[in-house]
Amino acid sequence: MAQTPRRRSRVRPVWERGYLSHGLWAGKRRVGIVRMEKSARPEARYRWEAGTLAGGAATLKEAKRAVEQAVLVGAMQLPLFDPPQRD
Repeated sequence: MAQTPRRRSRVRPVWERGYLSHGLWAGKRRVGIVRMEKSARPEARYRWEAGTLAGGAATLKEAKRAVEQAVLVGAMQLPLFDPPQRD
């Protein structure tokens, strides 16, 4: 009897809205956040963070796109200093 290969279930990140912020969640883990700073300059009103990356954007759409891009790049890069994971 042949065993079918297991498929890794991939959790799709979902945006959740909060007061003056939006969070990008993958399951129960927050992978990114966008905060609105009312007193900031218009070109950097939305501050975003994802992993070790951070930045500013003029619109919420641009900030969300930057977070998604950072999460995607972070998921595709190989960890350089972490020991290899064994299953």
